[in-house]
Amino acid sequence: MRYKLSAPLQPKAVIELPASKSISNRALIIHALGRGTTVPANLSDCDDTRVMIQALTENHDVIDILAAGTAMRFLTAYLCVTPGTRVITGTARMQQRPIQILVNALRELGAQIEYAGNEGFPPLRITGGELNGQEVTLKGDVSSQYISALLMIGPVLKNGLTLHLTGEIISRPYINLTLQLMTDFGAKAEWISENCIRVAPHPYSDTAFRVESDWSAASYWYQIAALSSQSSIKLKGLFEKSYQGDSRGAAVFAKLGIATEFTDGDVILRQTSEYPERLDEDFIDIPDLAQTFVVTCALLNIPFRFTGLQSLKIKETDRIAALITEMAKLGYVLRHENNSVLIWNGERCEPHATAVISTYEDHRMAMAFAPASIVFPQIRIDEPHVVSKSYPNYWNDLRLAGFGIEEE
Repeated sequence: MRYKLSAPLQPKAVIELPASKSISNRALIIHALGRGTTVPANLSDCDDTRVMIQALTENHDVIDILAAGTAMRFLTAYLCVTPGTRVITGTARMQQRPIQILVNALRELGAQIEYAGNEGFPPLRITGGELNGQEVTLKGDVSSQYISALLMIGPVLKNGLTLHLTGEIISRPYINLTLQLMTDFGAKAEWISENCIRVAPHPYSDTAFRVESDWSAASYWYQIAALSSQSSIKLKGLFEKSYQGDSRGAAVFAKLGIATEFTDGDVILRQTSEYPERLDEDFIDIPDLAQTFVVTCALLNIPFRFTGLQSLKIKETDRIAALITEMAKLGYVLRHENNSVLIWNGERCEPHATAVISTYEDHRMAMAFAPASIVFPQIRIDEPHVVSKSYPNYWNDLRLAGFGIEEE
C-alpha cells in the first residue's frame, strides 16, 4: 500500500497525542514484576504495547513480539526471572537485530538462555527462575534498552543489582526514565556514582499510575509547524517537567523558530521568525528524534551536523543509511562519518520527479517524511501502516489537520 499526500496551506488542529510507548512498556513490565492488580492507566494503543500486554497476560509457550524491539529486550530480562520455559521470537528483521550483549549480561546473573536460531540473535529459549548474581558491567554506549531491561528486574533479584557502565553513556535520559518509574513503583534504585547504579532487593508496590502523552509523537507536529508558513496546532497531554528525554525536542525546535507555550497539560506551538544559519546538535540523548530534524532542517535549507547517532544502525532499520537514501530522492545529498554523524552542507542533487519514500518497516521514517508534503506536494509514502508501531492514529490526525491522503 502507498499513500499520496497533499498539505494544507495552514495546518490547524487540536491533537490527542498517543500515550508514551516508552513509559507504557516500562510500566507494564514493572507492574508485572510487582504482581500488581492496579493496571497502569492511559496505556499506549500502539503495536509495541499491544504485544507487550499479550505476552504478559496470555502466558503462551512461544511469544511472538513481531517488530517490537523494546518488547524483545524488556521481556527477555523479565522471562529470566519468571518461572517456566518459553521461546521469544519476532519478525525476520527482529531476528537480525543483535541481542548478545543483553543475553551475556543476564547469563552473568545466572539466567538460563539458549539461542533457538543464530548465535547472538533472536529467537531465544529462556528458562526462568531465581537469579543469584548481583553485579554486571556493560559498555555505556550500548542500547539503553539493554540497561533498562536489567535495571527493572533488579528489585526482584535475590541480592539486588549493581550495574557498572564503562565509557561514554548514551541515551542517559532513557536510563533515568526507567529509574524514575521504578522509584514511582516503590523500588530503591539510584546512581551511586557517575557510571554506577545500585538497585536494592526491594519489592515493587501496587501503585496507581497514569501514562503521559508521547513527546516523540509530538515532534512530528513541531515539524509541521516549522515547515508551514502558518499553522495553529495544540497538543494534548504534554508537560514541561516530563519524564521523557525526548521532551528536549521542544528546545531544539525553538532554535528552528517554534516556541512552546505550556497551558495546563497542553502545548500550543507558536511560530517565530528566528532561524539559524546552520544547526549543530548532539543527539546522543534523543536518537529517536534524528529523522525528524534531518528532514526538517534540510527542507528549511538549514545545513546541519548531527552527532551521537551510533544507535541508529540497530533500530528498526539502519536509519543512517535509510536517511541518506530517502533524502537523495528529495534532492539532498547527506553524508555520514563513523556511522554516528550525519552531515548536510547544502549539497543538492536532482530530485526524483515523483518521490516515493520507502519506510523500511520503520514507523519513524513514515512519520518524519510525511510532513515533507508541505514542501513537496504529492510525495508518496510506501507501507504507511508501519506507524501503528507507536502512533496508530497518525494518518487520521493528519487528515484532521487538513492534509489530503489518497491510497494508491
